[in-house]
Amino acid sequence: MSRIAAAFKNKKAFIPFITAGDPTIATTKRVIRKAVDAGASLIEIGIPFSDPVAEGPAIQQADERALSNGINVDDIFQMVQDLREDITTPFVLMTYLNPVFVYGVDKFMARCQEVGVDGIIVPDMPFEEKHVISGACRQYGVEHISMIAPSSDERIHKIAKEATGFLYVVSSLGVTGVRSNISTNIADIIKKVREVSDIPCAIGFGISTPEQAKEISQAADGVIVGSAIVNIIAEKGTESPDAVHQYINSMVMAMGDDLKMHV
Repeated sequence: MSRIAAAFKNKKAFIPFITAGDPTIATTKRVIRKAVDAGASLIEIGIPFSDPVAEGPAIQQADERALSNGINVDDIFQMVQDLREDITTPFVLMTYLNPVFVYGVDKFMARCQEVGVDGIIVPDMPFEEKHVISGACRQYGVEHISMIAPSSDERIHKIAKEATGFLYVVSSLGVTGVRSNISTNIADIIKKVREVSDIPCAIGFGISTPEQAKEISQAADGVIVGSAIVNIIAEKGTESPDAVHQYINSMVMAMGDDLKMHV
């Protein structure tokens, strides 16, 4: 069983998104360790990019802060390699096509395999163009995580049939960011997926409170939270790991996990 499959086995998965290098690589490593300790099932690591079209202001600004510190892809691979010395929690990179192309598709996936990256999400790559990276993903054992949105509709069956790892279900149209209300009927989307596949479905975009996490997790296999965590890191900076730990623990507990609060 892959590490990603194990993350969803017999439990609801909480998946935090963390921008690598914001404010420093050392801080990101501490945040990831605290996230794992707090009960995160899988870590989504964002590779900072200068034109993150799927991201709202919070993650855009995190990317800018990281890039201003000179963070690069090799720094992130080295960070993952360091964390793999004692962490078995799956890591999924969220990136855009440009950084992968500039690095070289085969070289990028080979490095993922070498350091212990389990999957990759590329939000600006249309499903119909996934062959650009899917061959290299298969060759190097990196699961390509597909995305579906409320607007996908008739394409849901097609995407779900070919999805690997887990399916990233976008809760709302638009870019990432905290939302006070999520009106999309998540259950209907997952029902369509289940007509053709039993792949785990994790919901992202807009989720920020324990109440939202609890409600969404009743229909989905996992919950993804990014902007709310990035906002904590933006506010607390190098002192953010403990605050992130407390936040993630509250989300995990709301989703029904029996994890005890760490002091």
